[in-house]
Amino acid sequence: MKYSEEAIWDILSEVEDPEIPVINVVEMGIVRNVEINAQEVVVTITPTYSGCPAMKTIEEDIAEILVEKNIAPFSIKTVLSPAWTTDWMTDEAKEKLRQTGIAPPVGTSSDKSLLMGKIRDIRCPHCNSKNTVMISQFGSTACKALYKCGDCLEPFDYFKCI
Repeated sequence: MKYSEEAIWDILSEVEDPEIPVINVVEMGIVRNVEINAQEVVVTITPTYSGCPAMKTIEEDIAEILVEKNIAPFSIKTVLSPAWTTDWMTDEAKEKLRQTGIAPPVGTSSDKSLLMGKIRDIRCPHCNSKNTVMISQFGSTACKALYKCGDCLEPFDYFKCI
């Protein structure tokens, strides 16, 4: 094998998330592990949620780049447990979301204050105002909610903390 684990991680960081192309699958936390054993390279991935429609595309994109870089043999293993969480997203990914007009997740997946009726302050990614209101529990994808800013009046997606 001519590539190290670190080099393969770097290669995988070239694979964009198909739903949010400014973020790659490593930053998103979808790539869980890279293992080089005597037989093959094993890339382990976890969907952001079990019904994520982008996973087939992500798997195909990972396979394509591994073939392109002459990394063979390889396998891609999907694991569902433990379930993906927004805690796995890098700070860089969250900042890229904000810069693209998507409010990044606030808090951690262990924060259950929403269950107790405490509403999080979701800042507008356009003007940084806290004067925002949720319009719909679902935004452009199931993992986002639709918000509107009361100051700049712009609608925006909030990437839900899961």
